[in-house]
This record gives sequence, C-alpha cells and structure tokens, in this order.
Amino acid sequence: MKVVVQVKLMPDAVRASAIGATLRAVNERANWVSGVAFERGVPREYELRKHTYAELKAAGLGAQAAQHAIKKVCDAYATLKANIRAGNLGKPGSKRRVKAESKPIVFRPEAAHPFDDRCLSWQYDTRTVSIWSTAGRLKNVRFACSAGALRMLRESRKGESDLIERDGVFYLIAVCEVPEAPLNENPSGFIGVDLGIVNIATTSTGYRAAGRGLNRHRKRQLELRRKLQAKGTRSAKRRLKHRARKEARHAANVNHIISKKIVTTAERTGRGIALEDLSGIRDRVRLRKDQRAPLHSWSFHQLGRFIAYKALRAGVPLVYVDPAHTSQQCSQCGHIDRRNRVDQATFACRACGFYANADDNASHNIDRKGQDVWTAGRESRVPATP
Repeated sequence: MKVVVQVKLMPDAVRASAIGATLRAVNERANWVSGVAFERGVPREYELRKHTYAELKAAGLGAQAAQHAIKKVCDAYATLKANIRAGNLGKPGSKRRVKAESKPIVFRPEAAHPFDDRCLSWQYDTRTVSIWSTAGRLKNVRFACSAGALRMLRESRKGESDLIERDGVFYLIAVCEVPEAPLNENPSGFIGVDLGIVNIATTSTGYRAAGRGLNRHRKRQLELRRKLQAKGTRSAKRRLKHRARKEARHAANVNHIISKKIVTTAERTGRGIALEDLSGIRDRVRLRKDQRAPLHSWSFHQLGRFIAYKALRAGVPLVYVDPAHTSQQCSQCGHIDRRNRVDQATFACRACGFYANADDNASHNIDRKGQDVWTAGRESRVPATP
C-alpha cells in the first residue's frame, strides 16, 4: 500500500530564495503549457511535448523539470475530464461547469511540483537532500521529520516526491510503498463504530470519543475569525493568515488518535471493524441554520479514511454497512420505530423496554450488520454437488 511522508525543508536564506524561485518558475511555465494545451484541444502528452518541450528548455528548465511540467498539465486536464464525466461540476450548461470548461487550468505559484530521483536525492544519515533548482543544484539542504518517518523513507520510499510551499515553508511529500499485513480471514467478531458530532466515535466495545473538546475548539476558532475579519486591519489579516488551517490540523490530530485506538483494539482482539457508509449524507439531510456549520465541519470522511488505511496496514478486516435505521432499531429485539430515539443521547425501545445510550445502541446494530456483510461476502457461491 502507498503511504505519504511529509518532511519539512530547512534551507538557509539563499537556498530558500532559490527553491521559491524554482517553484514559481515551474508553475509559471506549467501555466503556459496549459494555455497551449487548451488552444490545441488538450492533445496527448507526446504531442503536447512536441509543441512545448523546446521552449521550456529555452526558458531555463532542466530536461526532467520540463517533462514533469508537461505531465502535470496533462494529469490536471485528465482529472478535470474525469470530474466532468462523473458530474462533479454539475450538469451541461451549469455555471460551474461552463467556468471550468471555458478557460485553461491555472496553477498557483506555490502549487506542488514533482521531483524524481534525477532531480532529487536523499541522504538519510545526514538528513539532507540535494535538489535541482533554476539556480543550479542545491546540495546539503537539511530536512526535519520524526524517527518513524525517517525509517519509512529509508526502507520504503519509491518514485517521485512533491515539493510544495505552505505559508512560506517548504515541504517534500514522498510516496512510500509499505507492505500490507496479512488479512485476518477469520475475525472473531466485528467492532461497530457509530460516527457522530456530539460523540465523534462510539464503538460496540464501550469506547467513546466525545466531541465536546473538538466542537468547543471549532467554536472558538470561528469566533476568533469573525473578530479578526471584522477588524480588517493589516495586523488582523496577518493573524488570520497565521491561524489558517489551525482548526483542520487539530481535527486531523484528533482523528488520528481515535482511529489508532479503534484499529489497535480490533487488532489486539482479533476482530474486524464495521463502519457506516455515510457518503452523501450532507445532501440528504435538512437542518436548521444553526446546525449547518457543525454538520459541514464534521470530518467523518477523514476519520473513515484514517481507520481504513490503519486497518489495511494492520491486516484488520473492514466492512461498510447501510446506515439506515441504525439509530432507530433496538439492538436487543430488532424493533424499528422512530420514537425509540427519545432524544440525541437516549434510546428506549417501545417494544421490549430496552434502555441505553443511543450511540451505544447504534454501535451494536452496526456491529451485527458488519458481521452479516462479512458472512455474505465470504459464503461459497459454488453449486452443491448433486
């Protein structure tokens, strides 16, 4: 499986200026290539290279940098075409789709640019890299990362690495090919995981990750942004830029902690994990105005992705179940009634009188559905011998 490792570059002032100029130069040239591709109807990569490669070389790009700029443009148009075909930009004639189709793709000055092993070499013992730039080869550029990330880079790094600039800091995003653990073909059961906003995750094993702290953090960040935006001074704008993505980083850290706890428990007990398939939930539900911000900042998809890749690395089976009626069905007798859900936190069955926390009850329903999905997928389809 592929895992990305992010390392922080720590160049001196002169080299930082050269790296920044290189990133701006390759993205400026990529914008020119994008314009040529748009005018010529987005030809194939080989044909586009014939129209652009010589000028890219004349503009000061190295051979590999020129090739990567052309390939980056072709990949961007391929992604745009796939999004249009999938309907992600709306129906034909919609404002968003017309805007996307009517002009060339534009790359930001600090957008990621790929470097292969000819443009970038790693020295793991000294924690330095040698990287191509428009000002020549930059050697002994220091980088910083954790001991685990360094070990993964040393043992598993494959292919290209992307250089990006974020808030004036340069990072390298390297792809590592990590071997998958053997899948547990006979789990002893499944851990049902109920995802929510009040409680981020509730499992059928009794673990509950309360969302109180994260929701409080989000509310505080929202109020701070409002105050700084209302102030509108230069220092307020500087503080806004400094605080950008702080909420997202905090939420990602919380999701990493929760996913690691769930996967570790499943691995230790020999069980699988069952998650609800919540795709499209934001389009299906109708909410009051004060409920919209919490729903749209709910990072259930990110938590699900973290659980998925950690489970894959640990060899833990993962299944997705239909979320229908998991909060209205009694986990003891199976009775389904909307009135069983008394309020957000309380479940009381109208048929058998079972009383429990609503999220705990839902996690047990997901647990059972996960076992059914796994059994249905594993059962033999070979006709019986007459």
